[in-house]
Amino acid sequence: MQQETKKSITILMADDDEDDRMMAREALKEARLLNDLRFVVDGEELMDYLHRRNKYTNPDDSPRPGLILLDLNMPRKDGRDALMEIKREAELRQIPIVVLTTSKAEEDIFRTYDLGVNSFIVKPVSFKALVDVMSTLIKYWFEIVELPLKEQR
Repeated sequence: MQQETKKSITILMADDDEDDRMMAREALKEARLLNDLRFVVDGEELMDYLHRRNKYTNPDDSPRPGLILLDLNMPRKDGRDALMEIKREAELRQIPIVVLTTSKAEEDIFRTYDLGVNSFIVKPVSFKALVDVMSTLIKYWFEIVELPLKEQR
């Protein structure tokens, strides 16, 4: 049975690990979820995407995400700095952000919640567990809660 979400909403994943990006895409397919999944590789590229700068100027290539999956440890601008910047901006702060990282540090958990993250999840080690996490995330964020959906800018 194919699970469909109420609405097709773009998920933007910021993660520098190519294997983690590939596993996330496969986990969404395995869970039969129809959401559009886009990727950026660091915090600088994440901000370019959100502000439609550089290679993301075309709205068709950079639809406003309904959910951001954010790794903390990335080059150039890490996830903590990107999170702080996003939550400071009125145009962006309503986009839900889920930290999906290998860090289990209490300091990271407390700090990211202080900065306004919506959830903190330690990346599962097995593919099956990742499929379960993705299924639960999509169900929660796109079927259960009501999001303040904005028109594309």
